[in-house]
Amino acid sequence: MSAAKKITVALAGNPNSGKSTLFNALTGGNQHVGNYPGVTVEKKSGKRIHHGYEITFIDLPGTYSLGSYTFEEKIARDFIISEKPDIVVDVIETPNIERNLYLAIQILELGSSMMFVLNMFDEAKKAGMNVNQPLFGELLGSTAVPAIASQEKGIDAILDSIVETFECGKTKNIQINYGHELEAAISTLIAELDDDSFKGKYPKRWIALKLLEKDAGIISMLGDKHPLVAKAQQWRNAIEKMLGSDLELIIANQRYGFIAGICRESIQTTEKISKTPTDRIDTILTNRILGFPIFLFLMWLIFQLTFKLGAYPVKWIGTGLGYLSVFFSQLLPHGFISSMITDGIIGGVGGVVVFLPNILLLFLAIAFLEDTGYMARAAFIMDKIMHLIGLHGKSFVPMFMGFGCNVPAIMATRTLENPRDRLTTMLVIPFMSCGARLPVYVLLAGAFFPQYAGNVIFIVYLIGILMAILMALIFKRFIFKGLSAPFVMELPPYRLPTLKSVILHMWRRVYFYIKKAGTIILMASLIVWLATAIQIPTYSNHNNTPQGHDSLTDETSSKRLENSVAGYFGKLIEPIIRPLGFDWKIGIALTGGFAAKEIVVSTLATIYAVEESDVKSPELREALKDDPTFTPLIAFCLMVFTLLYSPCIATISVIYREAGSLKWALFAAAYTTIAAWIVTFLIFQIGKNTLGALN
Repeated sequence: MSAAKKITVALAGNPNSGKSTLFNALTGGNQHVGNYPGVTVEKKSGKRIHHGYEITFIDLPGTYSLGSYTFEEKIARDFIISEKPDIVVDVIETPNIERNLYLAIQILELGSSMMFVLNMFDEAKKAGMNVNQPLFGELLGSTAVPAIASQEKGIDAILDSIVETFECGKTKNIQINYGHELEAAISTLIAELDDDSFKGKYPKRWIALKLLEKDAGIISMLGDKHPLVAKAQQWRNAIEKMLGSDLELIIANQRYGFIAGICRESIQTTEKISKTPTDRIDTILTNRILGFPIFLFLMWLIFQLTFKLGAYPVKWIGTGLGYLSVFFSQLLPHGFISSMITDGIIGGVGGVVVFLPNILLLFLAIAFLEDTGYMARAAFIMDKIMHLIGLHGKSFVPMFMGFGCNVPAIMATRTLENPRDRLTTMLVIPFMSCGARLPVYVLLAGAFFPQYAGNVIFIVYLIGILMAILMALIFKRFIFKGLSAPFVMELPPYRLPTLKSVILHMWRRVYFYIKKAGTIILMASLIVWLATAIQIPTYSNHNNTPQGHDSLTDETSSKRLENSVAGYFGKLIEPIIRPLGFDWKIGIALTGGFAAKEIVVSTLATIYAVEESDVKSPELREALKDDPTFTPLIAFCLMVFTLLYSPCIATISVIYREAGSLKWALFAAAYTTIAAWIVTFLIFQIGKNTLGALN
């Protein structure tokens, strides 16, 4: 396809406008779809062939304006200015059309070629709005297309309009009149703008407006001492004195006045429904008294379903892996290769893959809650609690995302305007138990608390939330002092999510779990198996003669494991973890968990597969229950330690990248591990003494 047949389209819009849903419908991609601000932090791209054109869609972050205060604003603005897409498609949530148009006006002021998608058109009609979309588009100098992205309605019309807009060239330039005083200031600044200052990168009128608005990004490009910065401040002072109001407020009022005129001309409203279904549901779910208990109940229900429904496929997969292990052990001669496949690969990786159904159910439940719009309510409900620790409800959104994976959760802290809030949230997210830890909980809870497994897992998750709140309180009190930014979060209407969006959302997270099982966990399992296979020579007490693996043939598999490289390493770190009730085998597993938490399970599976190599028992739970080292108390302590100690390498690296400093990444790894040791020590010692007193 020739270069002339390519079109680049940037999708812009407010959070909750359905922009990412539209992106999925246009490209068929597996973009995460959520109903809370900040879900799309980095731009995503996808392609579509239409009428001979290769259309590349860029999904920009959801944002309310194009200022320079938040990461979303900067990313969206910089892309439109620097990359100069052929068309910017502004996705508007039609029921809230007036508020959404503020972003549209700012994009138009950048001189971009635009068109508009009036999304959720059906909801607007139900609310009594009748939008004359041809007139609406004409008043904005472009085309407006009605659509229902969640049902993939209007997609062909959008694609047709993109091609037509591209072939017709630039859209009509709409210019707001800001009044005599402001227009005089704008004209003066435009006349004095040097073409070399920005090398024609930005429209001059837009630069003049941004200087009057004291835009930090533009001022930093010119420099604080630039004559135009001082000139703009002089005009600002004069206008504010003359009109008796803040200049930014004056500019915003003029824009909203222009928007009100467009809406008055193109929208007719009938009598609106006094109370929408969303309002009625919110009277219960966000109730001051009932809201928090309902939230806790939903979390408890998720973990109950995750364990109980997942138990059946987990058993089937475990049985299948057992047959597979027996098949290879019988097929291959006893020795190095047979042990590597059955103990290293099947025992290690299989020990993690067996819990895939639990992971799938957890992610499915989280995806459903996000796509219905409930997660925005959860942030609203948690706002009061978060204020007690110096944060606000908006911090709870990335924290809750941590239940899926800590990496995108930490990236989602970009939505927080206050740097102190952002760093505090980033440092406590590792306590939000990610999906990688779930196999450890399911394994141990199923083995030692079979009747109450769901409740035990729920308690572990609650411990993580409480630790996150406690550490945030400490950080805000002693390290990151200062007031938090005010909390403003839109509560989107409840929507029944489409099966496609929930499945895409779930699959995106499950895919990374499977990918880790086939790469990092496979490699770690083989390393652990090799460490258990390599024997460190011992010496007899009589003649100091070294004895290798062959001389230990009369010893048990357990003794050979203890004399291996892995065994010696476990014995080396055992004094550190012995006060927690852990032995050297658990120490080996926890060491592997620094790379990825699933490796705790795969390492235990490898160790017990090697130790029980003569028996070839496929059931790790039974092996743990048969080990006198393990008790219900130690199993619970291991779950808590796995929850709290250092996040995986991927999380540490993303903290380093997002915080911009290695010290915070190392601090996160160190303080979480110390906290894990202290909390686990207290639980073990109190539990041991309590049980001892009862006996």
